[in-house]
This record gives sequence, C-alpha cells and structure tokens, in this order.
Amino acid sequence: MLGDCNPDVLVLGEDVTPAFGQQEKLVDTVSLVIGGSAAITAVAAARLGVRVALVAAVGADPAGQFMLDQLGREGVDVSAVAVRDELPTGITVALSRGGDRAILTALGAVASLTPADIPAGLLEQARHVHISSYFLLAVSLGPGLPGLLAAARASGARTTLDTNWDPSGRWLDERLSAVLGQADLLLPNEAEATALGGAPDLPTAVRGLAASGLGLVVKRGPQGVLCVAGGQQWQVSVPPVVPVDSTGAGDCCNAGLIAGLLDGLALPDAAALGCAAGALSTQAAGGTAGCPDRAAAGACAQRASVSPVPA
Repeated sequence: MLGDCNPDVLVLGEDVTPAFGQQEKLVDTVSLVIGGSAAITAVAAARLGVRVALVAAVGADPAGQFMLDQLGREGVDVSAVAVRDELPTGITVALSRGGDRAILTALGAVASLTPADIPAGLLEQARHVHISSYFLLAVSLGPGLPGLLAAARASGARTTLDTNWDPSGRWLDERLSAVLGQADLLLPNEAEATALGGAPDLPTAVRGLAASGLGLVVKRGPQGVLCVAGGQQWQVSVPPVVPVDSTGAGDCCNAGLIAGLLDGLALPDAAALGCAAGALSTQAAGGTAGCPDRAAAGACAQRASVSPVPA
C-alpha cells in the first residue's frame, strides 16, 4: 500500500455541524483512531489475511508514533514508513453522522512522500500494489508514479488506484492520465468517477474512463459496486446493514477486493468480498474498528447479488 497515514479525530453524532460565534455543541463521541485511506486499507487487508506493507510518511511526533504503534499491532509492516523530523504528522477531523461525513485534513508529512522513499526492490516483490489518496500526493509522488507502477507490473504485480476526492477540483490531467495508463483497476466512488470522467452522469463517465481498457470498480454505497472490465459490466451488492459510521467503508471495500483478487477470484466475485468488507465495516465507529476477518467477510459475500449490466 502506498499513500496517506494519519490519525483521524472522529466526531460522531446526529448534529456535528459546527456553529461559529463561539457556540458550543455536545456530540456523542470524539475519538482518536487510525486514519488515512492507505492506512485503513492496509489494516483491513491484514484483517482479511493479506500480508501487507505500507509506504507512507509521518512526522517525528506523538501522532506519528500513534499511527506506527497502531498499525504494527494490526500486523501491518511499517518498516517502509518514512519519519520526517521537520514535518508534523497529518491529521484529519472527520465529522460523521451515520451514512455521511465531512472531512477536514491538514496534510503535514502526508504530502512529502516521494519515489525515493520506496525501498529498492519492495515493489518488485509485491503481488499487488495499491495507491490511495493520489490527489494528496500528486505533487511529490505523482511524477514518478507511472515508472514505479510500470516496474511493479513488469515484475508480475497487479496495480490498483483509489484517487479519493480532489480538494483542488482539477481532477483528470496529463499526470494522472499517465498514472492510469499503468493501473489495472481504478477504484473510485460514484461522485469521484463522474468527476474523473468529466461527465454529467456515471454511465457516460464509465464509458469514457473504460475506453482505453482501464478496469473500474465504482463504489456506490448501499447499492454496492459497479465492475467494468473487458467490455463487460456487473452490478454487485450484498444484503444491507444498519450503519453506525461510514468512515473508511470504501477503503475496506478496496481491501476486500484486493484480497479476493490475490486469491484468484474473478473480478465480480472479488468485488463481492469487497462489498462485504465495506458493509460490515460500517457497523462500528471509525475506519478500522469494524473491519471484518476473512470468515465474516466471506460469509457475507456468499449472499452477494452479481448481475450483468448491459453496456
């Protein structure tokens, strides 16, 4: 996993919208938890039995040490996480009310990750390389990313990319196009896919993004995912759950998909495992507290619906 690694300050309640004018509100809970899309995906994959190493950057501060300690306890290899003496660890404040949330992030060391931070030979040893939060790393990591992914693919690895939201609003540009040229699968949510495709709706965006042969798994919340590969499309979903908090659900879905692909499952079946992991993760607060193990995710995936979609 390559990407972001930072604590989440998770604020949970029915009304978490701040009121300026020095007004104080009471919320249900505020907690410090594992955050960062790449870090959450790494933990979720480890819970599913995948051997995981994380490449990211944190500061030499208590927040960075918190992340290293928590990830290590989850079985994630953090030996390739760079520790910056001169930068603070990034921090996110997530205001969550059930199925929706708002996110405030201070990047800190997150945006300092460069190709030079990736240990020689690590990508060549990997069976799967996943990049999270591309837009937070576009300036520092982006220029060298196509070459890194090309090297990983040449060594036999599959490559996936979850850009997450683009705070700048620029979305698809030449640099990202070059990265997508070395990605086997793009894993956006529905809003991100539409923005990346520069289209008025999801079907139009999917046609444009898939025209070059890029595979897609588009996360659609309670509706499951839309898989696109080789000119075929499938809608995949699992029975609904009652969510407590949706933080990290997309990252857990990514982890389940990756675990399934590593096990040799066909894309729709791997996506079913992803849907299961994502859905089950929403039953606890925070990005990782509800991450299921392989048995629970597999049992849920057995009840998945997989339906071909006319192109």
